[in-house]
Amino acid sequence: MSEFELLDPGAPMGGAFGSGDAGVDPLLDGLNPAQERAVIARGPALLIVAGAGSGKTRVLTHRIAHLIREKEAWPSQILAITFTNKAAAEMRERISGLLGAASEGMWVSTFHSACVRILRREAERFGYVAGFTIYDSADSRALLKRIIKELDADTYGFTPANSGSKISKLKNELTDVDAYAATAAVGDPRERLFIEIFRMYEQELRRANAFDFDDLIGQTVHLFRAHPDVAAVYQRRFRHILVDEYQDTNHAQYSLIRELTRPVATAEVERLVPPARERELDGLGQIPGASLTVVGDSDQSIYAFRGADIRNIVEFERDFIGAEVVKLEQNYRSTQNILTAANAVIGNNFDRQEKNLWTSEGDGAKIVGFTGYSQHDEARFVAEEIEDLHREGFDYNDIAVFYRTNSQTRALEELLIRAAIPYRVLGGTKFYERAEVKDAMAYLTSIANPYDPIAWSRLLGAPKRGIGPMAEAQLANFQEAQGISLHEAMLRCDELAFGPKVRGSILGLAELLTRASKMAVGGGATDVTAAPGEDAEEKTPAPVGDLLKLILDETEMIEKLRAKRDPQDDARAENLEELIAVAREFDVKQPGAGLLAFLTEVSLVAAADDLDDSSGTVSLMTMHTAKGLEYRAVFITGVEEGLIPHQMSVDEVGGVNEERRLMYVGITRARERLYITLASTRATFGDISVAMPSRFLQEIPEGLIDWRQSPGEVTSRGGTASRALNAPARPGGGYTSRSGRSTESAVSFGSNSSGAAAVSEPASGNMQSALDQWRERKRAAKAAQAAGGGFPNTIGAGARDNGDLELTAGDRLRHDDYGEGRVTSVTGAGTKRIAHVVFDSVGERKLLVKLAPITKLD
Repeated sequence: MSEFELLDPGAPMGGAFGSGDAGVDPLLDGLNPAQERAVIARGPALLIVAGAGSGKTRVLTHRIAHLIREKEAWPSQILAITFTNKAAAEMRERISGLLGAASEGMWVSTFHSACVRILRREAERFGYVAGFTIYDSADSRALLKRIIKELDADTYGFTPANSGSKISKLKNELTDVDAYAATAAVGDPRERLFIEIFRMYEQELRRANAFDFDDLIGQTVHLFRAHPDVAAVYQRRFRHILVDEYQDTNHAQYSLIRELTRPVATAEVERLVPPARERELDGLGQIPGASLTVVGDSDQSIYAFRGADIRNIVEFERDFIGAEVVKLEQNYRSTQNILTAANAVIGNNFDRQEKNLWTSEGDGAKIVGFTGYSQHDEARFVAEEIEDLHREGFDYNDIAVFYRTNSQTRALEELLIRAAIPYRVLGGTKFYERAEVKDAMAYLTSIANPYDPIAWSRLLGAPKRGIGPMAEAQLANFQEAQGISLHEAMLRCDELAFGPKVRGSILGLAELLTRASKMAVGGGATDVTAAPGEDAEEKTPAPVGDLLKLILDETEMIEKLRAKRDPQDDARAENLEELIAVAREFDVKQPGAGLLAFLTEVSLVAAADDLDDSSGTVSLMTMHTAKGLEYRAVFITGVEEGLIPHQMSVDEVGGVNEERRLMYVGITRARERLYITLASTRATFGDISVAMPSRFLQEIPEGLIDWRQSPGEVTSRGGTASRALNAPARPGGGYTSRSGRSTESAVSFGSNSSGAAAVSEPASGNMQSALDQWRERKRAAKAAQAAGGGFPNTIGAGARDNGDLELTAGDRLRHDDYGEGRVTSVTGAGTKRIAHVVFDSVGERKLLVKLAPITKLD
């Protein structure tokens, strides 16, 4: 029997089960009424509005199994589309479990995978060979980088990232270079240059017989439109098309679905092979369009920045006349209090299908709210509540912490490390491991130790300034031969054979480093006449925040990231602004301590080992990353205006609505416990500003939240107290600060200022090129740093590092925040030693011995 023939009535089924015993249908058993209707409904189109946690995957797989068991389609006549390979594999596995071998031949794949299969078969129809290459993102970037270089387009601000992003957006809108050129403002030289980049990019892909990732869907749509006979083959084959996460589809994906569900016109029916049979045709002699089932939730459409168009699902009934809508509103994940909060928030959006999530599992615990006086206060609350949950029996991997932007992780990471709580950052990198943060830290490290080759090497290219590997090697080997610092070598670059452009870049950077070095030890930033380190003991070091801001302003690192107008580059700029906030906080906490003490403190946190725990790790992630996941306990942090909703969304059409959907997604990830936290002040752009509670917070009914500390309580105290629940009070009120640390107050310079960082090896002879010598020096320096760990600067004599502190059960100690307590036990070894302490004021706490601000009492 041909794969295009319909099943004969009464034909035997080879499935894993029949229709069940005693009138119980195993495919419908256990489904609620709405789920059952979604499984058995038939018609030209079906929209399943699946609320969070409503069992949509089960409904989809049971619907497919029901179609096959009821002999309405061969497996090969079903196309099920998901957004990720993981989701496709899960669906394939579930269907196989329901049908066994009867499911073989079914297409269950992502949009891109399905299109690749079609294009491989049909490529020769439009001038390609079946063995075409698929360029991944790295290949596309490399090609764009070459084109931009050939056109000198970088002088106009074009980069592979921003050019690729714009090309991708146009392709997802099915706009080719000629269509774009016809409507572009050709009087703008940047527009003309972009058109040329786009055209050359397309020509190079064609010459290489290659498609990029976005082409796979767009070219399939163009194939179907240009060759109706090819489209007819697939329109006839796939009689049932099912699409998951339909709210996330973009225009190209929507167009592909429209093409596949069109009826096969009479003229094309006559050309089909094998010939169409009578029962395939309708009264007009056409093959009717395929039945379309889409599953999605307009309330969870949060990817507009990737091209997702919420209109695809909101306007589904208008696009597909006669469509039936089934709403899955019973939730099997969360408690009713959590769902009521989610319903209340999302109910303020107008671009949605009305629904109301509910559960039969009971109200559950109230949502816990907390307002800190700062982001550190907020982070400390999160860390302590996580420990309380862990003591209640929650595994660490049952707990997740959400935030709107990656820059918010810094305070959270620091407090989790100090509280010895194991964590991981999902979909991102730990704060001090991010490239842009390392770039900025390289400047500070080199200022503190101008003999450090690794930090110096990094800052030369951050941002790029035309100092290539050979110029770098010449400077480094000149420095070694002369026995001077790397900064001095740059100032003496006239003694080397550099061209005027490179020499100007080197001298400009050297002048900045000299000014910053002078400033670091207490001199003015504009006075560069004194040698580094001169009169250092008689001057007060400049605030580290001012020093860092000077560097970022002069190098324009933040401005250049903002100018790229790419969401990822905006996030990198926010990380640099958060680093300024780190420095400002340090200056307030330890006034006059200086740069070396700052580097010491940061290096301790940055080099903290990952902790291991049998119950896994706490997950930290952005709210976008959280979609599709669920946890027993969820913390949504930074629920403030400017963060959620994000400041950049406020002026965009539909931006606040999408931010509200993002809040809804965050709330509905929680199964049992939900915590919503914010701060009354937050460091932004390196300055402390007042943070306002988010409008979304005000949309949650007041009776649902148990405020441990409300925004009103914080305001009434005037911001003079901190962590009202757990912080020990000092005489006269307020909060005990971490003052009184002895730190080194000046930055020292010279070849002996930092043993592990300054590597001075003699040149290895004339057999090696200058470049090879420099590479060997860097390798040795990296090995030396790896042995010591952390940033290149060694720990200052007066800075706190508890690595050698011996604690045993029964010891008394004092914590800067928690006051006095007694050690009950010490677990772990080396840098992972954890002290379990019962404090007189706050009860039991867990501390990472190496970093905790503690003093052992006699």
